[in-house]
Amino acid sequence: MATTTPEHDKRIAEMVFGKIYPLYLDRLIKNGRTEEELDEVIGWLTGFEPQEIQDLIDEEVTFKEFFKRAKMNPKAKLITGVVCGYRIEEIGTPLTKKCRQMEKLIDELARGRKMEKILGRGCGGSKFGMRLGKIHHFIILPQNIYLLIRSNSLRF
Repeated sequence: MATTTPEHDKRIAEMVFGKIYPLYLDRLIKNGRTEEELDEVIGWLTGFEPQEIQDLIDEEVTFKEFFKRAKMNPKAKLITGVVCGYRIEEIGTPLTKKCRQMEKLIDELARGRKMEKILGRGCGGSKFGMRLGKIHHFIILPQNIYLLIRSNSLRF
């Protein structure tokens, strides 16, 4: 798996969120999703309300400033997988990791996954459930008991 470089991390930090947001939205609309759903996953991750997201777009903030203002969801650390050739859990730069976590949520939405499954609602009482691979699933139960299930048939 590729690792990020300082140049890559700097490039992400300097990208303007408002220039990338329409690309996220176009991808989702092509896959039958809505702007409200995009704002919901961004809001879940960052704590921003839809109007705050629009304000950040209008201000032309960079990803660095965007995530500096965000109140990251504590469950974001559970977002794993590969995005753009980078394994999220192996990314060392916090800002780049946050960007890739957001992209993973958007990617799951674009692939047609149900919102409840992406954000972990309605997963048999779990607070968060995201598919980690073909046969591994990670669930946090209400008592914060971590459960790793190995199964070929289990789906969230």
